[in-house]
Amino acid sequence: MELSLIRSLMEKQFYEEHRGSRCPMKLFSKDIQKVKRVIDKAMDDYDRSVSPDEVEALFLSDNPTLTTAQKQQYSALFGQIKTQQPMGKDIAQEVLSKLFQQVIGEEVANLGFDFVNGSLKSLQPLRNLLEVHGDDFIPKLQVQWEDMNMDRILDEGDLQSKWTFNIPSLARKVPGVNAGQLIEIGARSNTGKTSFHASLVMGPDGFADQGAKVIVLCNEETPTRVGHRYLTCAVGTDSVGIRKDKARHLATYRSKSRHLKFKDSTEKDMAWVESVCKYYKPDIIMLDMGDKFTSTANSASIHEVLKQNVMYARQIAKQQECAVFYMSQLSAEAEGRVVLNQSMMEGSKTGKAAEADLMLLIARNPPTENQTEEDTQRHINIAKNKLTGWHGMVTCEFDYKTALFSA
Repeated sequence: MELSLIRSLMEKQFYEEHRGSRCPMKLFSKDIQKVKRVIDKAMDDYDRSVSPDEVEALFLSDNPTLTTAQKQQYSALFGQIKTQQPMGKDIAQEVLSKLFQQVIGEEVANLGFDFVNGSLKSLQPLRNLLEVHGDDFIPKLQVQWEDMNMDRILDEGDLQSKWTFNIPSLARKVPGVNAGQLIEIGARSNTGKTSFHASLVMGPDGFADQGAKVIVLCNEETPTRVGHRYLTCAVGTDSVGIRKDKARHLATYRSKSRHLKFKDSTEKDMAWVESVCKYYKPDIIMLDMGDKFTSTANSASIHEVLKQNVMYARQIAKQQECAVFYMSQLSAEAEGRVVLNQSMMEGSKTGKAAEADLMLLIARNPPTENQTEEDTQRHINIAKNKLTGWHGMVTCEFDYKTALFSA
């Protein structure tokens, strides 16, 4: 079958109808793959049909180091190809379907084996494979072109934010965020990453007051510990104050948390996060911590694993039409510093930063000798900003008792 197909690909019209993903290299045996590469190059260079003799001549000129035995082997192969006739479109469809069936069947079996023996942690690669193939196994290629009418461009292309930040010093530089955006929040330990997103959601005029549906996925601290910050932000007082007037504070918290959900996501991967977003359709999702979601990336490199995680998070933001907040640690390089930059993201100096629409890095003042009071000042470094373009640092106050960030 592959000989008939490779002969047909030498015809310009047939090649154009079956190029790319509709006739990928993996359908062919190793030797035929080498012939197909010559055909691909010839079509790009000459933009016309080519004969088997021409392909053979090009093949030999591209492989001048072949031994006599190898030349005889490929001469016999081209002899077989020359006996084939170009296929009609209907026959080609059947041949391609059979070849795809063999190849995809092997890939499905291998993925299933890897999942059973534990080397594959998620079925998402299998879902991805099946999603792009129809019942005839040939990849589906139905492009729905974007509607680029003027009203849509004006409505979606402006910089107005649906979900606005409630920290005035930050909002003056970056008003807020929209669906489809990835926001990376970085800080050293014990600086207030979790309190920061709790304050954005539950503080006065926060995302909750704006009516956003928010999901918080926790894999570092328990949902109750994270939820405690959300509670104190919502009511504006600490645990002692809440217990003194529990009924009033309960009413406030219930009102603010009506569209808020928490889930312990320890040992979950980004494919699970995507499933959560597909089913519950949040406006905003908080990944705390984004780096600690397990990865399906087959790499020993922590840089590659974290890069794949943040790329997946960006994909979720776009495809599920929500704003994704991705919490991350900063490296030891950021310790004691107020001015922070993208390269200080732990485990990935460039990979994570490349995917962000907005990157906010939070710093605290270095401790001073004989310091007795808790430092309440925080510095938000706007290290990357594709939303408004402004880069720099803004300062705000942090109340560690209520977890609130304010002007």
